[in-house]
Amino acid sequence: MNMPSPVKAYFDADRNRDARALAAAFAADATVKDEGNTYAGREAIEAWWSEAKAKYEPVAAPLEVEGQGEAVKVLAEVTGNFPGSPVKLTFAFRLAGARIEHLEITQ
Repeated sequence: MNMPSPVKAYFDADRNRDARALAAAFAADATVKDEGNTYAGREAIEAWWSEAKAKYEPVAAPLEVEGQGEAVKVLAEVTGNFPGSPVKLTFAFRLAGARIEHLEITQ
């Protein structure tokens, strides 16, 4: 599946359960919006991701990639230890050069 390098880095780090590599895919002042909450900065993003991994053990498998350049959406099947698993979620990335500037995850 053809993805921009920061998006691929995000999903590779997620699959490998590597919080530091995942956070490194983001710009220093990046934001993530997930389940109605917003997380700002790499430290907060790493903490959000680590807490979700510990609690739900989610695994995201990309199915489709749409867009290019600064705006990329990835439809992924997410399985884990949560009600309704598996679910299909949209990961909407806004990129700035070689880093993720913003990520919003929606159903």
